[in-house]
Amino acid sequence: MNFNTHRAGGFTLVEIMIVVAIIGLLAAMAIPNIAKNREIAQLRAIENNLRVIENAKDTWALENRKGTGDIPGPTDIAPYLNKNVFPPSLVVGETYNINPVGTPATATTPVKLGTYAPNSVIAMP
Repeated sequence: MNFNTHRAGGFTLVEIMIVVAIIGLLAAMAIPNIAKNREIAQLRAIENNLRVIENAKDTWALENRKGTGDIPGPTDIAPYLNKNVFPPSLVVGETYNINPVGTPATATTPVKLGTYAPNSVIAMP
């Protein structure tokens, strides 16, 4: 009698289920970090926009012989910004406050970013 003991190659259902479970576990660990890093990146972009506004405000004050306490308007500092547009590119729909020369510019964000609650005022670090 001749029995065929040849086994067909491939993965069993249990092996495939284990691989899928491991991939799911890794994805579950990575997703919260991705969301946190996204918030941090958005916050850093807003802080960078604030630096750009501050530099434009200082340049406006120097070129126009203005001092501490003088308040530039959006059209005053627009020529010193990228693409001559105020505000700089918005990240999450925030609003920017130029503030007087000598007072840092601020932004108000409608969403939670990092440790800032919605509608919080963000200033340069």
